[in-house]
Amino acid sequence: MPPTRLEAEHELTLSPRDPRLDTWRAFLMAHALLTRRLDEDLRAGEGLTLGEYSALLQVAEAPGRSLRMNQLATGIFLSRSGVTRLIDRLEADGLIERSTCTDDGRGALAVLTDAGLTRLRAAADTHLSGIARYFLEVVPTGELEHLAGTFRAIGDRVRAEGEPVCFEGNDRPEPEPTGTTRASGRRTAAVAK
Repeated sequence: MPPTRLEAEHELTLSPRDPRLDTWRAFLMAHALLTRRLDEDLRAGEGLTLGEYSALLQVAEAPGRSLRMNQLATGIFLSRSGVTRLIDRLEADGLIERSTCTDDGRGALAVLTDAGLTRLRAAADTHLSGIARYFLEVVPTGELEHLAGTFRAIGDRVRAEGEPVCFEGNDRPEPEPTGTTRASGRRTAAVAK
């Protein structure tokens, strides 16, 4: 039986001098510079970090303006302890409140306060202005759809091998719920969110 396309592509070898890596390096540099600049703009103009803004936005877009902490961690690519520290700061500022999940009573919810929504709306102008200036004004309109498709395909390829586990520093991945496995340090697609 011939190898599947995914298997065949894994057989390709890549050397450190492959000229295609220039694209990869340019992507990494652009991503790093863009996120740092968006973070700087939000800190200077609104007193929020990009991570705080992203968390507020994610909770604001969730039904009932509340979101389970583990869903928040997945959406902003932080460990559970990283999200806990982030929510601690937002809670201290009165932008988020913690609540217990009514479904099972075990999970914690982050709930956006009215003050949090007001702060998010005020910061949106700064953030969207940065996206327009540093990204949309640079990428030709005709290429946006192509780039979006490319980025989705990259995300799909990574997820095809299991959802990545986000953890930092000394944090360790959470134990797997019963019935799931760990392969190559990644959560399998069977892990319930």
